[in-house]
Amino acid sequence: MSQHRRTRASRIGLIAAPLAVGALVLAGCSGTSSDNSSTSGGPQQFSFTYVTSNNIESAFEAIAKVYMQEHPEVKITLNAQPNDQYDQTLRTQLQAGNASDLVETSPGTGQGRSLIPLAKAGFLEPLNDKATALVPENSKSQFILNGKTYGAPTDLTFIGMVENETAAKAAGVSTFPADWDSLKAACTSAKSAGKSFAVLAGAAAPNTGLLAMVIAATRVYADNPKWDQDRADKKVTFADSDGWKAALKTVTDLKDAGCFQSGVEGAGFDAITNGMAQGTSVASFIPAPSVAQLASAAKDQTFAVQAFPPAASSDKPFGFASINYALSITKASKNKAAAQAFLDWLGEPANAKKFADIDGGLPVSGVGDLDLSKTPYAPVADILKSGDYTGLPNSNWSNAAVYDALSTGVQGLLTGQKSVSDVLKAMDAAWDQ
Repeated sequence: MSQHRRTRASRIGLIAAPLAVGALVLAGCSGTSSDNSSTSGGPQQFSFTYVTSNNIESAFEAIAKVYMQEHPEVKITLNAQPNDQYDQTLRTQLQAGNASDLVETSPGTGQGRSLIPLAKAGFLEPLNDKATALVPENSKSQFILNGKTYGAPTDLTFIGMVENETAAKAAGVSTFPADWDSLKAACTSAKSAGKSFAVLAGAAAPNTGLLAMVIAATRVYADNPKWDQDRADKKVTFADSDGWKAALKTVTDLKDAGCFQSGVEGAGFDAITNGMAQGTSVASFIPAPSVAQLASAAKDQTFAVQAFPPAASSDKPFGFASINYALSITKASKNKAAAQAFLDWLGEPANAKKFADIDGGLPVSGVGDLDLSKTPYAPVADILKSGDYTGLPNSNWSNAAVYDALSTGVQGLLTGQKSVSDVLKAMDAAWDQ
């Protein structure tokens, strides 16, 4: 996925991204509303719902606290929701008319929190031109509906694996695997050292679905980055795709090779937090910004961003990098002005940089120009520079049921209750419903 470039940035710090000309600008709501919240003078308040996957403070929570410190007249009610329950919780609250004023959403159509179907349902408030200007040209369909923008993009997220380099060294894994054979060897080495190579939240559908997509990067999308469009055009199906068959077969191969932690089928997100922070696991299938949270929780260990290895060392490394998170103001909010004031503040370069420092993401534009050699992104720097990546697939899938079928299907693969064919047929049925 190529990115629309406005500025050229020379380098980033340990994790933070530069914010020339507002690279992470977030815009607020346009239009005037009849809400009784004021942007100036007097007490102000709004509520904010966002995802949490562990017991480490969310970047959204942290930046909200900074805002309240700088604006003592404002109270933000913070409503963290577990990742594996977030989509259903958000939709239930939106339908009941009691959702928070500001909510975390996702671009596109493929998840329960995706902003396009939520906007079609009349749950979201259109945002102003500041948000529209930030949306990359090739992502506009994921943010804009009938000429109106319904989500403010945050940062660019690389999706692959996060490695605990300290744990890897202790497990005798001196180099991150470059192909399937070296990956199996690393799993054996880690197990011999009393660790697991990979920790997975097998009971949390969002993580099992992400596992499969990360593997599919090299098995499917390296050869055809536009595979999702081909599926939409009915040129291909999941069930007939050799790449998707290989991706899901790799899930069972990982389990059979002893790559996952014991009890993976029943593990929640806390298994990832504990395994990675305590160094009992070498790597996990989580977004790259998790590095910042893990580094904060485990200051004596170092972490790096990695791409899942291709089947053979001669195959091209490939990954996913896209805008995976957005902020939206709900249509039913009675505090739109206060929520907008927060988004406007977050759009100021200095404050956007604060968010980037906390979150550990990459700028929305110009990522190929960054010097990542001394950052946790160094292992994937060539992928980002060469453009050997595309957006996260499920953002473009026809509806959230496709990802649900993948996520629960992978859980069935882990327990032995489903076959690869079962999962892929279910994904096709969900796509066409």
